[in-house]
Amino acid sequence: MIPISTTQKILKIILGSFLLLAGISHLSWARQEFLAQVPNWVPLNQDLVVILSGIVEILLGLSLILLKRYRIELGWIVALFFVAVFPGNISQYVNRIDAFGLNSDLSRLIRLFFQPVLIIWALWSTGAWKSFRNHKRLK
Repeated sequence: MIPISTTQKILKIILGSFLLLAGISHLSWARQEFLAQVPNWVPLNQDLVVILSGIVEILLGLSLILLKRYRIELGWIVALFFVAVFPGNISQYVNRIDAFGLNSDLSRLIRLFFQPVLIIWALWSTGAWKSFRNHKRLK
């Protein structure tokens, strides 16, 4: 297993904490806000999508914090999760839906640029990207 720095460990725990908090908020105080991000084309009940994605975020957050043995795999899984929920952010922008204090086209547009940051954060803080590069180099 590729070692990670103290900074990476701290940022991995912070990311896990953010996911845990976001997941809990899906199931409680921010439920309506998250409903605004579920695209209309999703073929499931919107409330069910919010509940299921909240549960996934809780599990991912706890896993990042507690499961050191699987951190590289978790880095990829968390990055893919951020890719999977990105259409909700796009939908919020395209449909001009106010939620989470994003009540202008500019603020919703700026929000779109944070998703790649989250993906990079997940891959870097877990060592997943370095592991991929090292594996690729060995071939």
